[in-house]
Amino acid sequence: MNIDDIHGKLKQNDLSYDIVDDAQVYMKNDPMFYRKEYFPAVSKMADMHRAGKKANPRDILMPMIDKGCIGYCKKYKVARHPDDIFHQEDRDLLFDKIYQEEMEQIEKGDYKWD
Repeated sequence: MNIDDIHGKLKQNDLSYDIVDDAQVYMKNDPMFYRKEYFPAVSKMADMHRAGKKANPRDILMPMIDKGCIGYCKKYKVARHPDDIFHQEDRDLLFDKIYQEEMEQIEKGDYKWD
């Protein structure tokens, strides 16, 4: 097996599981990542939403998602570099999934400090 064979496998994303779902579970369930990255990002988005401020949720969530992809790869050793396994479409799917789920919770009153 040569390097092109390995790179080809990573490029095909030939995993036996859904990398997007798995990464989201990691981000929500890893205590350090959740406390340092996930919760603060979603709380910021919630505060801005409740205040009626116009903010681009991608500007808030994508840095957290990028850090989550890095942490996921380090923890589970699935790739040397996150870009090898998390393509832009995967990151976009992660954003869509997290945004939809968290906005539903925000509108129910979660992430509120009263």
